[in-house]
Amino acid sequence: MAYLIDGNNVMAQIPGWHRDKTKARRGLLERLAAFGRIKKCRLTVVFDGAPDREAPEASASRGVKVLFAEAGSDADTRIVKLVEAARDRRGITVVTSDRNLQFRVRTCGAAVMRSGEFRKQVESAIANAPRPEDGEKYEIDDVNQWLRYFGATPDDE
Repeated sequence: MAYLIDGNNVMAQIPGWHRDKTKARRGLLERLAAFGRIKKCRLTVVFDGAPDREAPEASASRGVKVLFAEAGSDADTRIVKLVEAARDRRGITVVTSDRNLQFRVRTCGAAVMRSGEFRKQVESAIANAPRPEDGEKYEIDDVNQWLRYFGATPDDE
Protein backbone atom coordinates (compact mmCIF):
# COMPACT_ATOMS: atom_id res chain seq x y z
CA MET A 1 0.00 0.00 0.00
CA ALA A 2 1.18 3.50 -0.77
CA TYR A 3 0.09 6.58 1.14
CA LEU A 4 0.10 10.06 -0.37
CA ILE A 5 -0.21 12.49 2.52
CA ASP A 6 -1.43 16.08 2.59
CA GLY A 7 1.27 17.16 5.06
CA ASN A 8 -0.15 20.48 6.22
CA ASN A 9 -3.57 18.90 6.64
CA VAL A 10 -2.17 16.21 8.94
CA MET A 11 0.03 18.70 10.82
CA ALA A 12 -3.06 20.83 11.47
CA GLN A 13 -4.25 18.03 13.78
CA ILE A 14 -1.55 19.12 16.26
CA PRO A 15 -2.37 22.21 18.34
CA GLY A 16 0.16 25.01 17.89
CA TRP A 17 1.78 23.50 14.80
CA HIS A 18 1.71 26.85 12.96
CA ARG A 19 4.06 28.47 15.51
CA ASP A 20 7.04 26.45 14.27
CA LYS A 21 6.34 24.84 10.90
CA THR A 22 9.84 23.41 10.57
CA LYS A 23 9.54 21.65 13.92
CA ALA A 24 6.04 20.43 13.04
CA ARG A 25 7.29 19.04 9.70
CA ARG A 26 10.21 17.31 11.38
CA GLY A 27 7.91 15.77 14.00
CA LEU A 28 5.49 14.56 11.35
CA LEU A 29 8.31 13.07 9.27
CA GLU A 30 9.66 11.21 12.31
CA ARG A 31 6.22 9.71 13.04
CA LEU A 32 5.69 8.80 9.39
CA ALA A 33 9.11 7.13 9.18
CA ALA A 34 8.31 5.01 12.23
CA PHE A 35 4.89 4.11 10.78
CA GLY A 36 6.41 3.19 7.40
CA ARG A 37 9.00 0.98 9.06
CA ILE A 38 6.38 -0.78 11.19
CA LYS A 39 3.79 -1.24 8.42
CA LYS A 40 6.33 -1.69 5.61
CA CYS A 41 4.49 0.74 3.35
CA ARG A 42 5.45 3.53 0.98
CA LEU A 43 4.84 7.07 2.18
CA THR A 44 5.00 10.32 0.25
CA VAL A 45 4.14 13.58 1.98
CA VAL A 46 3.36 16.81 0.13
CA PHE A 47 3.61 20.12 1.98
CA ASP A 48 2.33 23.56 1.05
CA GLY A 49 4.91 26.32 0.83
CA ALA A 50 8.55 26.34 -0.12
CA PRO A 51 11.00 23.56 0.74
CA ASP A 52 13.24 24.09 3.75
CA ARG A 53 16.85 23.12 4.41
CA GLU A 54 15.94 20.19 6.64
CA ALA A 55 13.52 18.65 4.16
CA PRO A 56 14.34 19.72 0.59
CA GLU A 57 12.16 18.91 -2.41
CA ALA A 58 12.29 15.22 -3.48
CA SER A 59 14.38 14.24 -0.48
CA ALA A 60 13.77 11.14 1.56
CA SER A 61 13.51 11.40 5.31
CA ARG A 62 14.20 7.88 6.61
CA GLY A 63 12.11 6.32 3.89
CA VAL A 64 9.44 9.03 3.58
CA LYS A 65 9.54 10.88 0.26
CA VAL A 66 9.15 14.64 0.77
CA LEU A 67 7.57 16.90 -1.85
CA PHE A 68 6.28 20.47 -1.87
CA ALA A 69 3.70 22.43 -3.82
CA GLU A 70 4.98 23.67 -7.13
CA ALA A 71 5.66 27.41 -7.41
CA GLY A 72 2.42 29.39 -7.61
CA SER A 73 0.34 26.34 -6.69
CA ASP A 74 -0.67 24.29 -3.67
CA ALA A 75 -0.13 20.80 -2.25
CA ASP A 76 -3.62 19.67 -3.30
CA THR A 77 -2.87 20.30 -6.97
CA ARG A 78 0.45 18.45 -6.68
CA ILE A 79 -1.29 15.49 -5.02
CA VAL A 80 -3.87 15.30 -7.82
CA LYS A 81 -1.09 15.37 -10.44
CA LEU A 82 0.76 12.57 -8.62
CA VAL A 83 -2.37 10.42 -8.50
CA GLU A 84 -3.12 11.08 -12.17
CA ALA A 85 0.44 10.09 -13.12
CA ALA A 86 0.45 6.89 -11.03
CA ARG A 87 0.48 3.50 -12.73
CA ASP A 88 -1.62 1.91 -9.98
CA ARG A 89 -4.07 4.56 -8.78
CA ARG A 90 -6.10 2.00 -6.84
CA GLY A 91 -3.03 1.15 -4.79
CA ILE A 92 -2.81 4.71 -3.44
CA THR A 93 -4.50 6.03 -0.33
CA VAL A 94 -4.59 9.83 -0.14
CA VAL A 95 -4.60 11.13 3.42
CA THR A 96 -6.51 14.41 3.70
CA SER A 97 -9.57 15.93 5.33
CA ASP A 98 -10.01 18.41 2.48
CA ARG A 99 -13.33 17.48 0.84
CA ASN A 100 -12.49 18.97 -2.54
CA LEU A 101 -9.22 17.04 -2.68
CA GLN A 102 -11.00 13.86 -1.56
CA PHE A 103 -13.47 14.21 -4.43
CA ARG A 104 -10.75 14.92 -7.00
CA VAL A 105 -8.57 11.92 -6.11
CA ARG A 106 -11.53 9.54 -5.74
CA THR A 107 -12.58 10.36 -9.31
CA CYS A 108 -9.06 9.31 -10.35
CA GLY A 109 -9.45 5.95 -8.60
CA ALA A 110 -7.47 6.51 -5.39
CA ALA A 111 -8.74 5.64 -1.94
CA VAL A 112 -9.09 8.34 0.72
CA MET A 113 -8.47 8.39 4.46
CA ARG A 114 -9.27 11.34 6.71
CA SER A 115 -6.28 12.94 8.45
CA GLY A 116 -7.56 12.29 11.97
CA GLU A 117 -8.15 8.61 11.26
CA PHE A 118 -4.67 8.29 9.74
CA ARG A 119 -3.07 10.07 12.70
CA LYS A 120 -4.79 7.61 15.06
CA GLN A 121 -3.51 4.68 13.01
CA VAL A 122 0.02 6.08 13.09
CA GLU A 123 -0.09 6.61 16.86
CA SER A 124 -1.58 3.15 17.45
CA ALA A 125 1.01 1.43 15.26
CA ILE A 126 3.86 3.20 17.03
CA ALA A 127 2.44 2.53 20.50
CA ASN A 128 1.87 -1.16 19.76
CA ALA A 129 5.06 -1.85 17.81
CA PRO A 130 7.27 -4.54 19.29
CA ARG A 131 10.33 -3.13 20.96
CA PRO A 132 13.76 -4.69 20.32
CA GLU A 133 13.65 -6.05 23.86
CA ASP A 134 10.37 -7.79 22.91
CA GLY A 135 12.26 -9.95 20.43
CA GLU A 136 12.07 -7.81 17.28
CA LYS A 137 15.01 -8.57 15.04
CA TYR A 138 16.31 -6.63 12.09
CA GLU A 139 17.78 -8.63 9.25
CA ILE A 140 20.80 -7.03 7.61
CA ASP A 141 19.98 -8.73 4.33
CA ASP A 142 16.46 -7.29 4.16
CA VAL A 143 17.27 -5.22 1.09
CA ASN A 144 13.77 -3.84 0.70
CA GLN A 145 13.77 -2.52 4.28
CA TRP A 146 17.12 -0.78 3.74
CA LEU A 147 15.99 0.67 0.42
CA ARG A 148 12.85 2.01 2.09
CA TYR A 149 14.94 3.47 4.93
CA PHE A 150 17.12 5.37 2.48
CA GLY A 151 14.19 6.57 0.40
CA ALA A 152 14.42 4.21 -2.55
CA THR A 153 11.74 1.56 -2.65
CA PRO A 154 12.26 -1.69 -4.59
CA ASP A 155 10.06 -0.62 -7.49
CA ASP A 156 11.64 2.86 -7.80
CA GLU A 157 13.80 3.24 -10.84
